[in-house]
Amino acid sequence: MKTKIILLCLGMTLMLSACGNDTKVIEGEVKTASSESAETEEAKPGEIMEEEQAEETVQYKGYAFVYNDTVIEIDAEASPIIEKLGEPASYFEAASCAFEGIDRMYTYNSFEVDTYPMKDVDYISSVIFKDDSIMTTEGVGIGDSLDKVTEVYGNDGVNESGMLVFEKDNMKLCFIMQDDSVVSIEYRSTVLDE
Repeated sequence: MKTKIILLCLGMTLMLSACGNDTKVIEGEVKTASSESAETEEAKPGEIMEEEQAEETVQYKGYAFVYNDTVIEIDAEASPIIEKLGEPASYFEAASCAFEGIDRMYTYNSFEVDTYPMKDVDYISSVIFKDDSIMTTEGVGIGDSLDKVTEVYGNDGVNESGMLVFEKDNMKLCFIMQDDSVVSIEYRSTVLDE
């Protein structure tokens, strides 16, 4: 199984390198389960046998938020992501202050996705957590302590007016803190800082 994954990744890399400079670096971690578990011992539905689990690491650009198998990357094209997320609980749009076109806000049960327009295409500008039912890909959520944030992300965060901000690949992961506890989490594009 690992050989097949490596060959598939190699093939995709060769195919993408032939596409020119439009390729995108993806960072992060994805785990896949091996389908060979039926050969050794029968697993119950929904159960992954630890010894049969194969891990594959995929790198996302910056910090990526993953919700129900949908990867939401900052500055990624918005339409395929919004389509995968499905019908939002609410939607709002307004003329963009920073760009020509319309800024859009899609609110789902636990988070909000905002977009910005550029050359007739919408891109993800931010993801804002609304409650403690979700976590960052690395496992931090609203209500967690400052100690947990620094344990997971390190001590490289910059304090910006009550926010602990980690910057990576032209995007920011912001933890709004109150009494050493996370009260809000935001993924933000730095394109709006310019």
